[in-house]
Amino acid sequence: MYSVNEGSYHLWDERLRQYVEYLKTPSEDRRRPYSLRYVGTAVADVHRTLFYGGIFMYPGNRNAPEGKLRLIYEVNPLAKIITEAGGRASDGCRDVLTIEPTDIHQRTPVFMGSSEDVTELEQFLRGEHPFQQTLAHA
Repeated sequence: MYSVNEGSYHLWDERLRQYVEYLKTPSEDRRRPYSLRYVGTAVADVHRTLFYGGIFMYPGNRNAPEGKLRLIYEVNPLAKIITEAGGRASDGCRDVLTIEPTDIHQRTPVFMGSSEDVTELEQFLRGEHPFQQTLAHA
């Protein structure tokens, strides 16, 4: 299961769009296709991710590269819960809990959920996932 506002799809980085297409692509060797569930309230969406698995994404985009959720009082509390449950929370490059805030209202992109899903997303964002190679040859 994945949770993201696909209404901003056209504003995302190409590699993030590839990741979402990957999640939608059926595969016999994995648990794909993932289903989309998005309420639009981070707490509810992350709660469902904890309960059912998968990944919650609130990425930056062309209009808001730094994302919309605030690091200190929105992202970090949810990230702490996810990591205590054995998952991961990343800004796409690093653990969000390691980010030193420079402003009380600092914003950050965030991807949180199962360790496997977040690691796979980071591979996509670096352009290193094997699925991306199949897209290049299609």
